[in-house]
Amino acid sequence: MRVGVVTFPGSLDDVDARRAVRVAGAEPVRLWHADADLHGVDAVVLPGGFSYGDYLRCGAIARFAPVMAELVDAANGGLPVLGICNGFQVLCETHLLPGALVRNDHRKFVCTDQTLTIERADTAWTNGFEAGQQVVVPLKNGEGGYVADERTLDELEAEGRVVARYVGDNPNGSYRAIAGVSNAAGNVVGLMPHPEHAVEPGFGPDPRSGTDGVDGLPFFTSVVRHLEGLVTA
Repeated sequence: MRVGVVTFPGSLDDVDARRAVRVAGAEPVRLWHADADLHGVDAVVLPGGFSYGDYLRCGAIARFAPVMAELVDAANGGLPVLGICNGFQVLCETHLLPGALVRNDHRKFVCTDQTLTIERADTAWTNGFEAGQQVVVPLKNGEGGYVADERTLDELEAEGRVVARYVGDNPNGSYRAIAGVSNAAGNVVGLMPHPEHAVEPGFGPDPRSGTDGVDGLPFFTSVVRHLEGLVTA
């Protein structure tokens, strides 16, 4: 299975995302923002960072990158896409996901090992979890507050499209403590925390947080399992 990872100017977690893909057992493929070609990949990760320096607003310029036109069409056709942090912001800018990400309510950058509850465990990126399972992955953002109007929030809740929620104190003021959402089909997922930083023992969250440090790995093994299921179906 070949999983593409897009690099925009300002991306800083693309290498980590490619490593996570490799650890999960898939082949990582570099995708360049200016190349309107997905090179036949089976899934795509939009990594964290500061695409185009976050000028205008986070993800607003990346949304118009040549690679994104191809990706939007492919995602609407069922291609699994995971947007992490800045990638989540890009997915909202393209309207592949509803809502927006705004400045943290405390107006400070946050970097912490964050506990999440996985609420939707049937997406292409979360089928390796159990619904209600709690995991710990790093969170690092300055504009990570998820917002949407009440009607949209109610629809997300009613349709089971809240993928993950923050446990404990809300770290960035996200409405209803939402840490990640999906599209209706479950092939597109946006997640503010960084699972790619929790895929190898000794290199993830502090063990004192009650984790073995690899709670993020199922996000990537899930898509491998999803793709293998499509091949054998």
